[in-house]
Amino acid sequence: MTADMMDTEDSSLAVIIKRRLTPLIQVEVEPVGRWFHIYEARRLRGHLISSAGESEEESEEEEAQEVEVEDDIHYLRSLNPADWKDQDHYAVLGLRKHRYKSSDEDIKKGYRMMVLRHHPDKRRAAGEEVRDDDDYFTCITKAYEILGDPIKRRSWDSVDSEFDDEVPAVSAHNKAGFFKVFTGAFECNARWSTHKHVPGLGKPDDPKQKVDRFYGFWYDFDSWREFSYLDEEEKEKGQDREERRWIEKQNKVERARRRKDEMARLRRLVDNAYACDPRIARFKEEDKERRLSQKKAKAEAIRQKQEEEERVRREAVEAERKKREAEEAEQRAKQEVEKKEREAVKKVFKRERKMLRTLCKDNSYFATEEGERVQTMTDVELLCEALELCRLEELNKELSQVAQDQTQGREVLMKEVSEVRNRIKRDREEVAASATRGGGGGGSEGSLLKPWNQEDLQLLIKAVNLFPAGTTKRWEVVAEYINQHTATNITRQAKEVLNKAKELQHSDQHMKDAANKNAYHSMEKAQARQVISDSTASQRYD
Repeated sequence: MTADMMDTEDSSLAVIIKRRLTPLIQVEVEPVGRWFHIYEARRLRGHLISSAGESEEESEEEEAQEVEVEDDIHYLRSLNPADWKDQDHYAVLGLRKHRYKSSDEDIKKGYRMMVLRHHPDKRRAAGEEVRDDDDYFTCITKAYEILGDPIKRRSWDSVDSEFDDEVPAVSAHNKAGFFKVFTGAFECNARWSTHKHVPGLGKPDDPKQKVDRFYGFWYDFDSWREFSYLDEEEKEKGQDREERRWIEKQNKVERARRRKDEMARLRRLVDNAYACDPRIARFKEEDKERRLSQKKAKAEAIRQKQEEEERVRREAVEAERKKREAEEAEQRAKQEVEKKEREAVKKVFKRERKMLRTLCKDNSYFATEEGERVQTMTDVELLCEALELCRLEELNKELSQVAQDQTQGREVLMKEVSEVRNRIKRDREEVAASATRGGGGGGSEGSLLKPWNQEDLQLLIKAVNLFPAGTTKRWEVVAEYINQHTATNITRQAKEVLNKAKELQHSDQHMKDAANKNAYHSMEKAQARQVISDSTASQRYD
């Protein structure tokens, strides 16, 4: 077979193998057995290497490392087999340096080496004197009995005399070297954790979440450390069941007390670390600044809100002031208009009254005798007080037309006087009759709320003039007069009428001005109509 044929065959075989092989798959593995002990030893030494990155050469090198067994003959000879509880079992098996980090294989190896070197038969063969009752070889077998049993070994490891139970105190020195002092303390105590992955102390620039997780883990630390090795008596030594129960009860009480002290020690360690941790101080300062900024922001928001409320209040007050000033100005303007109207009404009223008095005076009051003249003067004054402006104006016109005829003028004057007197008499009789039937009364609180229209006010003013002070049951009579002549269905009471009259008298001393003002407006309208009709007639005449 030639070389070319061999090469062709090899290449074909490689292609076939390549086609049959499946793709590579990456698998994560977890160390167990002796590999787990190697893993833990490397982790505790601070050289934890992930299983994915560990090379085969490093694994073989780790496996090839052997634990050195030290043979301390002077320590072994100083032991008393009766005090086996006080001996250092790791030192007895030559594992003083490795202690709890020693694997089961290391313990077996140390035991085999100690047996080979210190067995009584071998020492006798070497010419050494061996006493069977208190020979130290018993301590070797006892050490292997304890360390070779996982439960007994854990009991011994829990009270290992080489373990440092000291807790760093809160001091300025420990605060300055916080990470150097407390890192070792926490790593030393991490061996008691039931959880394998114990968080480290961390670095100065760790975030708050990581620091909180660390202290949360240690404040809830679950320790497997127990103190059964320190039991003063073994329950198997009890003579009967009751004594064994009593011994077990006493042992449990003592273990619980030591367990409580251990948890207090761990809590003190965490508390001291928390008090010395510069990161916690930094977090507190940042939290303080954050709360202060929030407080300032809240105060600023409250201040702005108060300023806004004050601004709105000032604007409301200013708007109210302007509104009040506008209302007052409007009221003053209205009062000025009303005042001018009242003055105009008074002026016209005064003119008409003066005209009536002048007409009567110029015609000797339309009387021939002195007695009639005096009575007529009184009647004229009655007319001036009782007649409204429109009627007074009409009377003046009638008298002006018949002024040359004294007899006819007296008839017109007396007719008006008679009508006024009859009306006053009739009104008084009707009011008195109604008051006698019980129409008058003291009034009620509800009637005070009834509104007064302009017609009722005119009736009130007229009734006050018709029934002057001194009239029997004056305000009952006035109320009844208003109730008889009003166009509304409102019934007025004496107390209500009296209060309204006082109100009108307080606001205006002349209560008839309102009625006279309406009469004045009516007169102006009548005069305007008269002017229009005269102009129309003149146009037709033209």
